[in-house]
Amino acid sequence: MEMPKPDAAVLARRVELIGALRRIVPGEGVIVDADELRAYESDGVMAYRQMPLVVVLPSTTEQVSEVLRFCHEAGVKVVPRGAGTSLSGGALPLADGVLLGMSKFNRILEIDWEDRCVRVQPGVTNLGITTAVAHRGFYYAPDPSSQIACTIGGNVAENSGGVHCLKYGLTTNNVLGVEMVLMNGEVVRLGGKHLDSEGYDLLAAVTGSEGLLGVVTEVTVRILPKPETARALLLGFPTVEGGGQCVAEIIAAGIIPGGMEMMDRPAIHAAEDFVHAGYPLDVDGLLIVELDGPEAEVDHLIAEVERIARGCGATYARVSSSEEERLTFWAGRKSAFPAVGQIGPDYLCMDGTIPRKELPRVLRAMTEMSQRHGLRVANVFHAGDGNLHPLILYDANRPGEIEKAEAFGADILKLCVDVGGVLTGEHGVGVEKRDLMPYQFQPEDLTHQQRLKCAFDPDGLLNPGKVFPQLHRCAEMGRLHVHRGQIPFPDIPRF
Repeated sequence: MEMPKPDAAVLARRVELIGALRRIVPGEGVIVDADELRAYESDGVMAYRQMPLVVVLPSTTEQVSEVLRFCHEAGVKVVPRGAGTSLSGGALPLADGVLLGMSKFNRILEIDWEDRCVRVQPGVTNLGITTAVAHRGFYYAPDPSSQIACTIGGNVAENSGGVHCLKYGLTTNNVLGVEMVLMNGEVVRLGGKHLDSEGYDLLAAVTGSEGLLGVVTEVTVRILPKPETARALLLGFPTVEGGGQCVAEIIAAGIIPGGMEMMDRPAIHAAEDFVHAGYPLDVDGLLIVELDGPEAEVDHLIAEVERIARGCGATYARVSSSEEERLTFWAGRKSAFPAVGQIGPDYLCMDGTIPRKELPRVLRAMTEMSQRHGLRVANVFHAGDGNLHPLILYDANRPGEIEKAEAFGADILKLCVDVGGVLTGEHGVGVEKRDLMPYQFQPEDLTHQQRLKCAFDPDGLLNPGKVFPQLHRCAEMGRLHVHRGQIPFPDIPRF
């Protein structure tokens, strides 16, 4: 799609903006060249692209504060960006806004072994935290599949999970404190090294706020001692519904695995071809269940889980016999997204969450949807907490296929809501699910959510166009009867 060229007034304003940003962030910290800007035109949702007006790469909290203060006073929009791995378009730039890249904030500031916590800058990778503390037998529990690349700041923005979030919680359960800069340049601290803070739980509000409330410049996370024993089972089922039923029965039995993930036949074959993890290829559903804790407890629980699985029709069971084999089991699952890229030219990675008991019903419905929309789907998901990640395969070079894929994805997300679930589990709303928000929330719900946004960012300059399908004027948000002259957001350019 060819974007309209900016007029002379816009170009003059851009020159003035660039000059001001270079005074704040000297050297190579301001990117204006078209070829260099291209690297920032999208995040992980590459169906949507937009060249930013300018990119600035600060390296200190003071620079972030000055950039935001200047943009606030000048009325310039700002989009924060971490590693760009977002799968909801949360870091999609604006043609008339500054993209604030936080990649230079990549240092571990403190490891406090006594309090079992680590202070890091937001550009530190998720896996980097575990790597830094592994020599003392500790690790950071949330582990998204993109953990080798995704940053802790982005994890906070999206409230990321991972394969071990069932037992150890999402990002919000593992973050103790943040330092953040508000749109007006004010630096604030929420939480600290303690487990709970007094007053309103603003830390929980910020975690998962998708960059709408402030720019995080420091994060304190808790670390956990590595379990004494961890073993994983591969459980194969002749149907995905059987695997879904097994998930429900394991939880109903009072067993909380360290992780419990599921894949269907297309995902199993793609992952096995990609990693050679030893997955069975003659099953339609594969469940990976990890038990951790004292060795005697793990041995007992493995026997119980295998018994439950056999009762649900499992035809294959294999227990890891070494740490290397356990990690190999997980390597296939964590490589599922790139692996699926080998069986189709393009795919949309969806993210919705449902009650565990609805897994069989939803899996059957997705099979029917696949036939109705004429597109294949590979399913990988955090089965233990009902967080689905259907991968809808399509070919962007075929006219109309991206629209078919989006319609298919919308039907899946609506089904999640219909069965008592929610639109997102960890990828966020961004622009991908923005227009589906009214399907889950009433107008009054969205109004109250936007009131919180306005309390932090009254002028709506921070990451505008994300999450909310309509923009309320913050000046009107305090009234009992919300202003109805709402401003629809423009369509996002698609390529």
